[in-house]
Amino acid sequence: MKLLVDRLTTTPTAFEFEAGSSWWRTAIPSQQDLPRELAEPLRLVLRAHRMGEDICIEGEVHGSLELECGRCLARYRHRLREPLRLVLEPAGDRVPADPEGAEALARDGLCLGEDLEAGWYRGSEIQLGSLTREVVSLALPVKPLCREECPGLCPVCGSDLATESCGCREVPVHSPFAALAALRGGRTDADRQGATKVRKRKQRGET
Repeated sequence: MKLLVDRLTTTPTAFEFEAGSSWWRTAIPSQQDLPRELAEPLRLVLRAHRMGEDICIEGEVHGSLELECGRCLARYRHRLREPLRLVLEPAGDRVPADPEGAEALARDGLCLGEDLEAGWYRGSEIQLGSLTREVVSLALPVKPLCREECPGLCPVCGSDLATESCGCREVPVHSPFAALAALRGGRTDADRQGATKVRKRKQRGET
């Protein structure tokens, strides 16, 4: 997946790329907590053109990934269709302060900005793998859900409440402050405040 800089003109040109699971597994760093499997190939559909020395890229990434539901832990297919638009400036002699950015510029001819709306390019080829990966990773939900109304698992027996009724009773949640009060002889903060008021009245001679 690459753009040839010399072939771009001021007229937008359409491009379409496809990436499968084998590419995805090698594209994502092992230390990143990202899904390792695609449910269907990723497709990068875009249009690119020159604006002076700058390059404008816009389009979208769409496909499906296999995610684990954050409630019932079932695997499900998560579909995504994420738009993108960024303007790349020629890097020239610029050296990114971030070592990873400098490495990406040397390796891919592309260094992305933090917001994925701007960046820099160098050389005659721009590799689009890192752009595709970043767009997908930012589009993934923080807490994946197989469906919004998923009831999740029973906290007692672990049964999937979407497929069976286990009949377990809800486990009572004991307040840590109640336990502390018990250790202090069963007196709560309200009890201690009341006792303090009584002592003060006695000291003033009140009944």
